[in-house]
Amino acid sequence: MDFLLYLALVPTLGVTAQWLAWRTKLPSILLLLLFGICLGHFVVQPDALLANLTGGDETAGPNLLFPLVSLSVAVIMFEGGLTLKLSELRESGSSSLRLCTVGAALAFIGNTLAIHWILGFDWHLSFLLGAILVVTGPTVIGPLLRQVKPSRRVASTLKWEGIVIDPIGAVLAVLVFEEVVLAQSAPHWSGALQSLVLTSAIGVGLGVAGGALLTQALRRYWVPDHLHGVAALSLALLLFALSNMMAHESGLIAVTVLGIWLTNQKHFDVEHIIELKENLRTLLIGCLFIVLGSRVNLTDLATIGMPGIGLILALIFIVRPLSVYLSLLRSPLNYREQTFIAGLAPRGIVAAAVSSVFALSMESRTDLNIPGSEQLATVTFLVIIGTVAVYGIAASPLARLLKLAEETSRGVLIAGADAWVRDFATELNAAGIPVLLVDTNYNKISQARIAGLRGECANILNEHAREDLDLSGIGRLLAMTPNDEVNSLALRECRAMFESSRLYQLTFKTKNAAGRRGLTKNLMGRELFGEGLTFTRLSEMHAAGASLKTTKLTESYSFADFQETYGEVTTVLCAITAEGGLNINTVDAPLVPVAGQTILALVSSTPVPEKHAVKASKKRSDASNDGAADADTSRERAKEAGNEEPTS
Repeated sequence: MDFLLYLALVPTLGVTAQWLAWRTKLPSILLLLLFGICLGHFVVQPDALLANLTGGDETAGPNLLFPLVSLSVAVIMFEGGLTLKLSELRESGSSSLRLCTVGAALAFIGNTLAIHWILGFDWHLSFLLGAILVVTGPTVIGPLLRQVKPSRRVASTLKWEGIVIDPIGAVLAVLVFEEVVLAQSAPHWSGALQSLVLTSAIGVGLGVAGGALLTQALRRYWVPDHLHGVAALSLALLLFALSNMMAHESGLIAVTVLGIWLTNQKHFDVEHIIELKENLRTLLIGCLFIVLGSRVNLTDLATIGMPGIGLILALIFIVRPLSVYLSLLRSPLNYREQTFIAGLAPRGIVAAAVSSVFALSMESRTDLNIPGSEQLATVTFLVIIGTVAVYGIAASPLARLLKLAEETSRGVLIAGADAWVRDFATELNAAGIPVLLVDTNYNKISQARIAGLRGECANILNEHAREDLDLSGIGRLLAMTPNDEVNSLALRECRAMFESSRLYQLTFKTKNAAGRRGLTKNLMGRELFGEGLTFTRLSEMHAAGASLKTTKLTESYSFADFQETYGEVTTVLCAITAEGGLNINTVDAPLVPVAGQTILALVSSTPVPEKHAVKASKKRSDASNDGAADADTSRERAKEAGNEEPTS
């Protein structure tokens, strides 16, 4: 195969595997590994390809590959650090600390014993592989958490453990390699402790120094905006390389600390930096697993046989539960939460990369004679495939069994709580759709709570307020405030919480829909309900007497019958399927209700003028309850401009 074609094929297969994982709800890492193994088995292995290009030099592949793998892992760990908010430690700090210390030590011991007794490996190799398999990793934990959506405390604990445990496991593996494998004797614990302290100090010190330097550079505008992302990336790679030169594998600590520092400082926004790293991480994860998977020999996997399966079962059902339950004894987490954490520990890219590096190191050392050392990387990949497959398939059912996650995210988060919005939310709630209203007007939220709705008096644009929202069971955002600018900005701020296909807002007012003084369509999410149905229009219809009506369609009573009964002056807002799913009517995908669905429509007896329709809106019964909020709405109707101040 041509090397250029191989380089193009790797990212293509990586993206294809992740797309298939999204469509089939399977773990993406599992598909990536399978694609990589098939590429190496049926097409070509990267080592053989590079050896052919260099005239038969068998070391060319590993010598070129593993520095690139190490830098890619550094980028992934940096991006993982950027997701760690110190505020999350209020809920999960104690549990995460226990898992990364006591839990890691117990896992190391359990892994070592299982490897020695089941695979029959030498104690030196068992210690090394046991240290490598301590790690879990954000590359596998993150996608599973997004798929399962467990409770916030559990998700925060697993996320912190998955990211922090990677550098800990890598450093532990280095200490074991230097003190046990290379020395070929019992470990010198005093020397190992000194190495641990030195490695940790170098990694943390360089990470903090780099974070402080970059913070000063960006807050003083020494770096232009278009270079923020690449400057942060370049600094992370430089710190990783320098730190590793000073102490092996301390670079993972440095880049993780750098990410944590940047995301928790308050001097500038790092959202654009995070966005760049997220896209890069997705590409790198796909490429790394494809390339490393293509180096795995299926024959080598088969030679491990039943002992390999026994090892996977022991790690999943004995080592992980014991390490979790013992380390979390008397922790704030309850038994159900501990059980779910005990049932989720897939291995990821760090385990694959570290094991491959150590395997290469032992192959190059002629003075080492450790039986089974050639199987180090193979066993690691077998564990990765086995744990990802088991945990990926079992995580969702386990979360539902333990009642830690909603079966589906049918609920909606609504920005805005005006009178007609509250009536809409009430109908959804009565139909079994979870609803959470967010508004800055306390009177509106009070009315929502009186009506039996969940409501939070908060600003949807406030990052800290969004983080405190309980979004369990919530899968959509509907921006329905009177302010178009607030609606658009709310959708942009919530892109990390919801997919773009699940971000909705009311159509722009006339003045915002056209003209240079208005807003452009690219700032809009999916337009709700229909053309011309602005907040003002819907509010006037509601004030003029239009009512929200929920109707079950059957074979004998179709949507055409419904329209004939209530006339053409009806606006279908959404439909609830027989299975309880929610379909929202939008301009880009108008609903066609069918038998078996329950439709929610705004029914009006007579047409309402689009502009300045009714001053009678003040006769609504809750005008007196909304106080200043209704004054804002009145100004909206009078001016059709209405964008005076954010209300949500």
